Amino acid sequence: MVETTGGFTSAQLALEAQTLVLPSLSQAEALEIGEIAVGLGRDRALPIAVEVRFGQWTVFHVSLPGSTDVNDSWIARKARVVLAKGNSTMFERVAAEEAGVNWYEHNGLSEELHAVHGGGIALNVSGVGLAGILLISGLPQVQDHLLGVEVITEYLARKGEQSAIH
Repeated sequence: MVETTGGFTSAQLALEAQTLVLPSLSQAEALEIGEIAVGLGRDRALPIAVEVRFGQWTVFHVSLPGSTDVNDSWIARKARVVLAKGNSTMFERVAAEEAGVNWYEHNGLSEELHAVHGGGIALNVSGVGLAGILLISGLPQVQDHLLGVEVITEYLARKGEQSAIH
């Protein structure tokens, strides 16, 4: 078995993505998702930048104390991966590790403009597919990913939706 980042498998991450499907995603809902992430970040004094996008349109962005402009660069690179592939950045990374391929070469995309590092979460809407992206940067990539999952899980709980992730 191949050792992967965070010990994840692509099958686990694909199942995780299915449990995080949103019933809808409006601009107001995107702001709420961003605010949940910022609230968790503030409560834990995390040095993160948080962004929520609809495609190329940034509808929410906050840089908490300790984050820098470098985090914005990471966010942009992670967003391009989600836009190109429709999956979380962690899924893309782990799937490439399992296949034993260089993600950038395999997809013909530059590492300069793309980052297969955890923290880019596809915001999929039931019956629609990819509708937005939650992006977190500032922690080690596994923690960026796990925080994103926690944010969406909390959002779904507030909406009364079920998530299989606890």
